[in-house]
Amino acid sequence: MRLGYAPTAGFETLAAILAAVEHDSPNVTVIASELFSAEVPGRVLAGELDVGLALHPEPTRGVRSEPLRKEPHVLLVSQRHRLAGADPIPLAGLANETLLLFPRELARAYYDSIVAACEQAGFQPRVEAFSDPPPQAMLARLQAGHEVGLPPASLGLHAAAAQPGLIARRIVEPEIVAEWSILWSERARSAAITRFLESARRCAEENGWLASPVALSA
Repeated sequence: MRLGYAPTAGFETLAAILAAVEHDSPNVTVIASELFSAEVPGRVLAGELDVGLALHPEPTRGVRSEPLRKEPHVLLVSQRHRLAGADPIPLAGLANETLLLFPRELARAYYDSIVAACEQAGFQPRVEAFSDPPPQAMLARLQAGHEVGLPPASLGLHAAAAQPGLIARRIVEPEIVAEWSILWSERARSAAITRFLESARRCAEENGWLASPVALSA
């Protein structure tokens, strides 16, 4: 099975799905490749991937997509940042901050969902598009600088626990929700793909991934 996944899936989501697949289909070997969300539908359509895991994938003719997980975004900042002591933080509180994001073309719908939430909160975000956007590089940038990050909670909470100097805080008014989807081709439906999808759905159900995002503890 050839699986393409967006980078932030590697902090929690991917491992849970692969464990479910291994439990259900121990003879299936999954070859996983890290791609940006905008790349995944096209690779699935071209037959280069059997399944994909992407954030807010854009609709693509010939590719089926199914929501798999919803999770809140968190604010990720240096512990020296002025907002590090507040929790929760209204999104409008970021109006004067520089938001460190990936270039829009790497995940257009995902990027737009973050900007739209900021506009709903009453401001146009000042964005610094990080030209080298792997998560670990972005975490180092947040530790060293004055920008703020808005990653999905699975990445933000992991980073805050593992990286000295980083703090994760809840975002409210409005809460921003990241939506992961699993993708596969309408044309290629092998027994292995069917089993993979079944395992992924079971994983999502057992972990409550499609329930309303759970409020993060302080």
